[in-house]
Amino acid sequence: MAADMAEPSRFVEVERKFDVDAGTPVPVWTGVAGVASVTDGELRHLDALYLDDDALSLGRAGVALRRRTGGPDAGWHIKGPLVDGARVELGWPLGDGDGVPEAVLAEVSAWTTAPLRPLARIVNDRTAYELLDADGGVVAEFVDDHVRTTDLRAGVEREWHEWEIELGESAPADPDVFFADVERAALAAGARDASSTSKLARALGR
Repeated sequence: MAADMAEPSRFVEVERKFDVDAGTPVPVWTGVAGVASVTDGELRHLDALYLDDDALSLGRAGVALRRRTGGPDAGWHIKGPLVDGARVELGWPLGDGDGVPEAVLAEVSAWTTAPLRPLARIVNDRTAYELLDADGGVVAEFVDDHVRTTDLRAGVEREWHEWEIELGESAPADPDVFFADVERAALAAGARDASSTSKLARALGR
């Protein structure tokens, strides 16, 4: 089956974000309940191009469309609106060329059928760690991100450092308790509450 026609991967993303100064040592996550060990950091270079129509229909609906290279999930992604602290993310392979695949266009047609053009570029040098339980299951992934962005329509560049932690396949039964523990550890290590809901929103000055 061609990449254009492939069924998308589907993932429910539940995460927390923090702003942090560059060079801040990462927390000792084994102090968080349910975390027995942490993997060595894996370096990733991520380069994402975000698109929207001229009326910003996707953004107004809380939806993001991107083409990203680098990392284990390189490809086309659609992130749905934030609902009860979670987003549904759909993913397709990169395929051939830079044009938006027909399968992706069909999915975003729920919000717009107008022409799509570049909105922002986000380049992220990431160090990723897996937080494991006693059986080796992934409780969460923690990433330490150095982010550089360009608002392609306004011509504005921005740069910052942030942490994200996202629930994994062996997430605890009560995520609220887990994230409360994570927040205490992150703030104690020097992090701050996130100033924006997403990298794209911050790239656009929101």
